[in-house]
Amino acid sequence: MHPTIAPHTITPAMTSERAQAIAASFDLRTLPADFLANPYPVYAALRETDPVRRMPDSSYFLTRYADLVAVYRDAATFSSDKHVEFAPKYGAGSPLFEHHTNSLVFNDPPLHTRVRKLIMGALTRRAIADMEPGLAQLVDSLLDRLAEQGGGDLIEDFASAIPVDIIGNLLGVPHPDRGPLRAWSLAILGALEPVVSPEQQALGNQSVTDMLDYLRTLVAARRRQPGDPERDVLTRLIQGEAGGEQLSEVELLQNCIFLLNAGHETTTNLIGNGLLVLQEYPAAQAQLRQALQHAGRDALAQETVLTRAVDEFLRFESSNQLGNRRALCATTVGGVDLPAGALVTLCIGAANRDPALFQNPETLDLTREPNKHLAFGFGIHQCAGLSLARLEGRIALGRFLQRFPNYRLTQAPVRGGRARFRGFLNAPFSID
Repeated sequence: MHPTIAPHTITPAMTSERAQAIAASFDLRTLPADFLANPYPVYAALRETDPVRRMPDSSYFLTRYADLVAVYRDAATFSSDKHVEFAPKYGAGSPLFEHHTNSLVFNDPPLHTRVRKLIMGALTRRAIADMEPGLAQLVDSLLDRLAEQGGGDLIEDFASAIPVDIIGNLLGVPHPDRGPLRAWSLAILGALEPVVSPEQQALGNQSVTDMLDYLRTLVAARRRQPGDPERDVLTRLIQGEAGGEQLSEVELLQNCIFLLNAGHETTTNLIGNGLLVLQEYPAAQAQLRQALQHAGRDALAQETVLTRAVDEFLRFESSNQLGNRRALCATTVGGVDLPAGALVTLCIGAANRDPALFQNPETLDLTREPNKHLAFGFGIHQCAGLSLARLEGRIALGRFLQRFPNYRLTQAPVRGGRARFRGFLNAPFSID
């Protein structure tokens, strides 16, 4: 028998006094380790006492659900363009600056509208449904390997392998070429943290450069031999809309990087966080397993049970905790006046536990309905791949639980230690 890990070692408790102390001097540039391990008590303290907090750098930190939705709705006032913020952070003209200021998520219309329309055209309901058999086959092959080993690592051997393969398929990246994708993605997204070390910045810049070098070759090959634009996102981005505008080469390449990154870490975190939350809350795990057994071979009932569970994992431990906007003119949010140019951080992790919208928000309820969480954002920038992410979560978690109902952690899991992207680096487990 392998040793097991006590649930309390996953998310350490935080006293009310400690949470209030961190909230009183809250600064994204100097976050303590206990906040990164469990930020939710601090978010609750901020939401109750300082929901539109002016930060030491004069930006604003929002924690109430209603305030986030108000900002998301008003894309005319609150810009997603990041040229102003990222020039001093990365250096204008650096690879990281060029990438993040050209990607879909950090742009306003009309570029945002053009790119999103092209991507959504290849992520139709039918196209996503067609992915399910291949996704199930991929998950089963990973589970077979884990069964042979008697366990492994929930992140490295399972959660992270799924989205890399799915996005690789969408862009038509040959399987032998997929090895570096995860490391590139982690380095580029890691540079979005509030504080970035020179080493992280250098690695992020190098990863953008290496990824662009690879993608130029891939794009050239696809221009010579196009795929089916109804299924192949890269072909669709290359060809553009019939009779419409074409993406420039820079826009094309940078949004290929964005697609590989956007679908990777957040989905890895969804699957990993879900499996670890179930370890932390064994009663919820037992309830979920019972509900799946009750659904039996009814595919629609199984899908309903798993979709609700996936959405609650996303609410309870949002893969992406923070978003950012810039006020283009003087405005008011939550009763607080913001000047033109104000930088705003949207705390998704706090909004998803706001008692004004969610009953018993600190309780994991895998049957929660409705569940209007903001893990996928809201408004014109709502995640273009949310249906695909839900599918990946359903298939991965459902088949894992069916195959390994008694999985157990054998070592304390290691968190990523980041404020924006919440997930784990390692989580060794056994299946006996």
